[in-house]
Amino acid sequence: MSEQTPEATGGPDRRDFLHGAALAGATAVMAASAPAAVAPPKDGLVPRKKFGSTKEEVSAIGIGGFNLAKGPTLREAVRIVHEAIDAGVTFMDNAWEYNEGKSEDWMGRALKGKRDKVFLMTKVCTHGRDKKVAMQQLEQSLKRLRTDHLDLWQVHECVYDNDPDLHFAKGGVIEAIDEAKKAGKVRYVGFTGHKHPRIHLKMLAHKYPFDAVQMPLNAFDATFRSFEKDVLPEVNKRGMAGLGMKSLGGNGQPIIAGIVTVEEALRYAMSLPVATTISGVDSLAVLRQNLAIARAFVPMTPREMQALRERVAPNAADGHLELYKSTARYEGDVGRGQHGFPSQKEMPM
Repeated sequence: MSEQTPEATGGPDRRDFLHGAALAGATAVMAASAPAAVAPPKDGLVPRKKFGSTKEEVSAIGIGGFNLAKGPTLREAVRIVHEAIDAGVTFMDNAWEYNEGKSEDWMGRALKGKRDKVFLMTKVCTHGRDKKVAMQQLEQSLKRLRTDHLDLWQVHECVYDNDPDLHFAKGGVIEAIDEAKKAGKVRYVGFTGHKHPRIHLKMLAHKYPFDAVQMPLNAFDATFRSFEKDVLPEVNKRGMAGLGMKSLGGNGQPIIAGIVTVEEALRYAMSLPVATTISGVDSLAVLRQNLAIARAFVPMTPREMQALRERVAPNAADGHLELYKSTARYEGDVGRGQHGFPSQKEMPM
């Protein structure tokens, strides 16, 4: 679950509840979209899925960069990345603005000598600023990540109604991703967001050949402002790679409240027709929990998925389990500043 800022995949309670809830009682009952095709695991490794209509395959679960830098030390972050890679995890998520560059720096250090083993993604955070700013951010990201190219570069946090117009304006970030791709610094391109399906659909309405689209996908989403129902089918129809995030609801409250288990939540998200499910990891304990679920992963049947949707619908209907869709609490400060909103510290919660 990434798209991580304060919206991140965790929150202050993340480690406590994940460690306790890890694999507790999971008879999976989940929501209905056709399960994604999954390559059978080899030698106990995490299974892989196709990356859209490309020939690429990526791990069915990914590592979120925001929470990686929220762990206790760089040493533990390096151990997390190395153990994940050894287990078959290839998809690495990040963003230029995460933790003021610390997330990219730590991931870059962790990938030393292992860059060719991963599918590396980061995000450009212009938030309406021009192509020049975007290209400057790209160079900074490449330097921090200690690489000469990205496998995927995405426009970050399309969450304001006028974001699509700003991104596609003359001299905007879309021109930057064109240039970066032409220069060989970026292999694939996409965009992300967590606010409202209509903003994603407005981005897609420009008919730009994105390779990937990242969105919140979980059992609760099916009931409230649903990306699964309104956006994911269009993404798949166009042959783009759907990237899921916020499988635990963005801050894990549904787990704490006992509405779903971690295994149910991850299995549901992984069973959707997506290329990968990105999850925030800030400790080896959380990583090992996720790896156990991923290694044993069998897609839920449509019947199981629908059963889970129906079970959580009474709790999900008002959106309080997905506050990133209806409040400003989860928008990052860089985007807030560009849109004239107060920062997190200045805004009453």
